[in-house]
Amino acid sequence: MTGTAIPHDFKVDVSPDDIDFMGHVNNASYLKWVQAAVISHWQKLAPAEAIAEHLWVALKHEITYRRPAFLDDDVVATVLLEKVQGARAFYETVIRRGGEVLAEVKSSWCCVDAETLRPSRLAKDVIDRFFVKGE
Repeated sequence: MTGTAIPHDFKVDVSPDDIDFMGHVNNASYLKWVQAAVISHWQKLAPAEAIAEHLWVALKHEITYRRPAFLDDDVVATVLLEKVQGARAFYETVIRRGGEVLAEVKSSWCCVDAETLRPSRLAKDVIDRFFVKGE
């Protein structure tokens, strides 16, 4: 797998349900956004057949909070697929409000077969769709 990851921008809708007792977005909402952004990335770049045959299960999220987000903020989560090893995929997601980084998230996911729910490797041609080819 050579090349550079194709970034995927996912517009986040900050809802009143995301706001905690301190008046800003609850930490748990950031993880909800990351999960939605990663799945959106998969659905945008993967072929329809692969989308139908595979599901993704989050294994681990490591999040660094930089700044709080508030209701009515324009928030975007930018997703990059860092690498794929076997049935595992490693992502980096940066959540921003304009030029400000609100949170950085490293996450690992397991690809599973939609029927058996067992770990499943993706074909190289599917993985290659997530990267710009290098010279």
